[in-house]
Amino acid sequence: MRQTNKAAVRFTAAAFAGIAAVASLAMNAHAQKTTEQGIQEYRDMLADGNPAELVELRGEDLWSKPQGPKNASLEKCDLGSGPGKLEGAVATLPRFFSDAGKVMDVETRLVHCMVTLQGRDIAEITKKPYSGTGEKPTELESLVAYIYAQSRGAKIKVPQSHPEELASRARGEKIFFFRGGPYDFSCASCHATDDQRIRLQGLPNLTKPEPAQAAFAAWPAYRVSQGAVRSMQWRMYDCFRQQRFPELKYGSQASIDLITYLGVKAEGGTMQATSLKR
Repeated sequence: MRQTNKAAVRFTAAAFAGIAAVASLAMNAHAQKTTEQGIQEYRDMLADGNPAELVELRGEDLWSKPQGPKNASLEKCDLGSGPGKLEGAVATLPRFFSDAGKVMDVETRLVHCMVTLQGRDIAEITKKPYSGTGEKPTELESLVAYIYAQSRGAKIKVPQSHPEELASRARGEKIFFFRGGPYDFSCASCHATDDQRIRLQGLPNLTKPEPAQAAFAAWPAYRVSQGAVRSMQWRMYDCFRQQRFPELKYGSQASIDLITYLGVKAEGGTMQATSLKR
């Protein structure tokens, strides 16, 4: 009888342990879902008054303002859809531009226009592309916000018809999976697995179409925690920083290749920028 009781106790303890483990997993899953829902609700509440709209308005003024040695505006800038045509243009970038002889993303093409149309110095333009804490948005941040706003609702279709476009995507994929730095990290360390997170932040699996579409479509974004509009170039820069890689140069080939790879993965998504981030 005593042995039977001991066996029953062991069975009951094991059963309770199993139930507790299942309950713990359920609570964790519920907590994660609740956290993500809470963050999304927070974004939704602020969306109607997204401060990025003010940055977009500033960018609109800068777009039509004559500047530089040539005293010209950017209204004839060709982002791939023809001079001055902005609607839907960023949804098809990066792409190959024959006048420059290379693949360009939105920001490098914008800088190209500032140099060629306005006669400005590229080193001066890109000297400080990102604003600091408490600072006004930079000229590039403002222009990028305005340009992207004109493609809201456009379907993402990053072209892969030119050999240089294919090569850019291939290099971008290699960079995405390349491990290095003091922690042996890669972009894929955070963004190639389902259901990963860092603190309260969910980490999308960018190797899958739906998460890639959502991520690519949302940048540039207004970061509430920083009080600033942050561009896709900044997103690549900050990912490199978090991996403890060497500083990613603004408009570098590596940055363009990564954006090309992500853009191709995001095909079919709908542009939502300038969005709102925590």
